[in-house]
Amino acid sequence: MASAAEQLARNLNFSTFAKAKALQQRIWFTLGALLVYRLGTYIPVPGIDPDAYAASFQQAQQGIAGMFDMFAGGAVQRMAIFALNLIPYITASIVIQVITTASPRLEALKKEGEAGRRKLNQYTRYLAVVFCAVQAYGIAIGLEGSQGVVLNPGWFFRISTVITLVGGTMFLMWLGEQITSRGVGNGISLIIFAGIVANLPATIVQTLELSRTGALSTAWLFGILAIAIAVIAVIVFFERAQRRLLIQYPKRQVGNKMFQGDTSHLPLKLNTSGVIPVIFASSLLLLPATIASFASQGDAPQWLSVTAALLGRGQPLYLFLYAALIVFFAFFYTSIVFNPTETADNLKRSGGFIPGIRPGERTAQHIDYVLTRITLVGAAYLMLVALIPEMIHSQLNVSQFIGGTSLLIMVTVTLDTISQVQSHLIAQQYEGLVKKSRLGGRKR
Repeated sequence: MASAAEQLARNLNFSTFAKAKALQQRIWFTLGALLVYRLGTYIPVPGIDPDAYAASFQQAQQGIAGMFDMFAGGAVQRMAIFALNLIPYITASIVIQVITTASPRLEALKKEGEAGRRKLNQYTRYLAVVFCAVQAYGIAIGLEGSQGVVLNPGWFFRISTVITLVGGTMFLMWLGEQITSRGVGNGISLIIFAGIVANLPATIVQTLELSRTGALSTAWLFGILAIAIAVIAVIVFFERAQRRLLIQYPKRQVGNKMFQGDTSHLPLKLNTSGVIPVIFASSLLLLPATIASFASQGDAPQWLSVTAALLGRGQPLYLFLYAALIVFFAFFYTSIVFNPTETADNLKRSGGFIPGIRPGERTAQHIDYVLTRITLVGAAYLMLVALIPEMIHSQLNVSQFIGGTSLLIMVTVTLDTISQVQSHLIAQQYEGLVKKSRLGGRKR
């Protein structure tokens, strides 16, 4: 029998949405914030020649700069104030989370609740400023190394570029937090999502142009379309897939009444970490690869040029590190968001147990065993989906935006946002039912 929440979800319609004024305000706020972000991707960094930079980027977009531009929503292509996007902030979040697991002080801070979380967020912001400054300085050096791109090279240009790019990233961090608290969905994910979607029409036109000129055969064009549809179907399937553990509750007596035992399920998502491993792995690879590729354009040491070449898109070392990081972050993030010991303790306190498994430590071990197995499947799925665009790009020289990484981000963020919208609508219906019951009670 369906639960009350499931019955309400089935009854959701346009009239329910029309009555949810608070949800409408949240949606309008989210759209307005994303519009501000898109406007910022067209404001160029001062001190560069746009035409010369466009010609320079045209030569480098097939490398790591093209992938960086995917997350930045085209801001790298225009060298806008949001060119670094949220990559430094995501990298800082990775580092803080890794340090938290190894530092007792930060681990204790994490357990302090809301105050501890705010403190950790503050540390993340400070570290993001450092990463952003280093990356912005590397970009400034790389721009000066490109012939005719910088109008007046020197320390003034470098300092102004660092300040501009750091300020742009800090503003996006604040904007993402505002979307999360006052809008709908996760602000960081939605900003990356908006950048990918904004470049999608141009990517489709570019792919059709390749087919028209003969650079891409018609068979491969339909093949890419079929692969994209298949990848979307696989993503939806795996993101919705769950392993449900049967939970039983014994009979209990309350006063003079005896209540029968009940059964329920403990849902374990096949991909608990969502799109986080792919974003984290890409961000962690983009930081050294971007600095090396920009810095190698000037009078750089030989090892820097070799590093930039090895970390280029489609290279064996890049693919290996990309896959390894995805698997690592899939297990790492799952261990952060889901604690088998805590879940087993909660079940034991409420009287629930898994049939055939003793409550307490044995239950925690069983949950951890099941979670490890399904996380391995989820990590393999993420790895294969993320590597598809790299293989297509290296073979056909097709843009990254129509590949598995971008599709994964778009589908996952869309599913998460829709779930939050449904949650708001269900809450709206609950409030309506409560008001009707109160009015009915007064009439009686």
